[in-house]
Amino acid sequence: MPKIAVATDPSDLISRLQRLIQTVEMDPASTAALAGALARFSSLEHRRSRRKALADAREQKDSIIARLAFLSELDEITDRETDSSIFEEIALLFDEIATAGAYGAIAIRSAGFLGVKPKRLSH
Repeated sequence: MPKIAVATDPSDLISRLQRLIQTVEMDPASTAALAGALARFSSLEHRRSRRKALADAREQKDSIIARLAFLSELDEITDRETDSSIFEEIALLFDEIATAGAYGAIAIRSAGFLGVKPKRLSH
């Protein structure tokens, strides 16, 4: 199962930069220009992180779809099946689907939490 990187919220870094900048003496125009640049950067980072999280969720969806095709073999198994390994193989498919679902849920939730607007730099 591929490793899912949970999207991190860039607001923490932006907030720390904003606090640091507030300690530097600058004219109001420079402060406003820097605040605008940080806001644009933050917005771009949120979008990048959300795109990555959505791509991760879609990858898990595709993984589930692929495994569902193999799971259709379950319809052909009867109570007279003599090869017990088939039961373990199907159980593993269910486990893999559950794992992909869990990773997909983590990814899509992280995408949803990235919509928080970053704080603006105050003058």
